[in-house]
This record gives sequence, C-alpha cells and structure tokens, in this order.
Amino acid sequence: MSDLVLRFDQVSRTYHSGETEVHALAGVSFEVAAGELVAVMGPSGSGKSTLLALAGGLDTPTRGSVEVEGASLADLAPTALARLRRDRIGYVFQNYNLVTDLTAAENVALPRELAGVRPRAARREALAALARVGLDELAHRFPDQLSGGQQQRIAIARALIGQRRLVLADEPTGALDSATGEAVLRVLRTQVDAGAAGVMVTHEPRYAGWADRTIFLRDGRLVDSTGPRTTAAQLLGGHA
Repeated sequence: MSDLVLRFDQVSRTYHSGETEVHALAGVSFEVAAGELVAVMGPSGSGKSTLLALAGGLDTPTRGSVEVEGASLADLAPTALARLRRDRIGYVFQNYNLVTDLTAAENVALPRELAGVRPRAARREALAALARVGLDELAHRFPDQLSGGQQQRIAIARALIGQRRLVLADEPTGALDSATGEAVLRVLRTQVDAGAAGVMVTHEPRYAGWADRTIFLRDGRLVDSTGPRTTAAQLLGGHA
C-alpha cells in the first residue's frame, strides 16, 4: 500500500482487573494509506475505542506494534510522541474533551498555539476550521453555552486544524442529526481526499458508506474487511 500512514501488526491489548483478564484486542492487523477513510464497526465491547486509543498513542499494546508514518509509537520518546499526537494526529473523542473555560475558537486554536503558531494566525486557522463545520458564528461561545451537537462539531474542527496526517474519530456523528451528521462526514471525507488518512468508529452502516473500506471487530478480533455498506448487518449479527 503506497503512502502508508497507519499500520497495526498483530496488535493485542489485555487489561487486568484483579485476577480477571479482559482481551480488548487480539492479534489485529490492518493498514490505512493516505487518501483512505476506514470505518470500524462492531458490537459494544468489541474493541473499537481501544483500537482508536492505540492508533492515537493514547494507549500502548500488550503485544504487536502500532506505526504512524513508519514510526513505531512504542519506540518514541514521550516528548516525540506528544509532538506527533499534537501536530500530526487529529482525535475526535466521543465525549468531546473540550476545555470548558476556553471559547470555541480558543479550543480549536489550542493545538496550533501549542505547536508554536502565533495566536493571531492560530485564531485565523481556527475560524476557518469552524467555518468548515458551520460554527464560525459561535466562535466566541463557551462549551457550556452550546448543544452537544455543536460541541461535537467544535471537537471535529479541532481535530482537522493544521497539517493533520491521521484523523481518528470515535462516533463523530453520535450527537448529530442526520443532516448535520452528513455535513460533518463531508468535511471528514474532504480532509481525507486531500491526503490525510482517516479511521472512524461508527455503528451506522449509512455513515460507514462514506468510507473506502470497513473493518469489523467482534470480541477484539478483526472478523472481516469489506467495502462500504456491504453485508454490515449480516457480519455483525444484525448489531452494527
């Protein structure tokens, strides 16, 4: 696969709770290239969010390796990993992860300011990113003054700002109505078509239809990989 951005090689993640072992992922391998959007589907507890956390360097595998742009995340020093996550990986969290005492524009601009971009330039980039998700008129508002759907779109704008090479989205349409959800997916699709790689967790086959490929997880294992929409309900036992 040319211009590879993300690579999982036999990745397993086991959690321990007392004497109990929970195998969140077991021997998962897949790759995502630049210009490719991959949807991840599976029942609740199948390992979807764990997969995203590992891809974003927020967690480390028990076995196997995760590589972003050819670099093994486990081999990076903490400062190098933090820089990669800040500058090259955009992450849309299911619970938004917005800073409550910053405005919408300040939340979106924050990664760029941390990267050394001057505040005025970072704000211009933030306003442009907010415009892409239809929220530039609410740039001055704080998260608690916005609806869940609006906060979700702010989180998406923050994930797309700058030179993000890998975009990871955990249920990015979960708090959105159908029309807004499709508008957000159009923005994500545009970012990927411009050269980023994208991985999106979703439970909706119609949203997976925006992806180039869909991988299916069950009990922490990759059970199939197919084109968009195809046999999603059958592969997941009717529980996408």
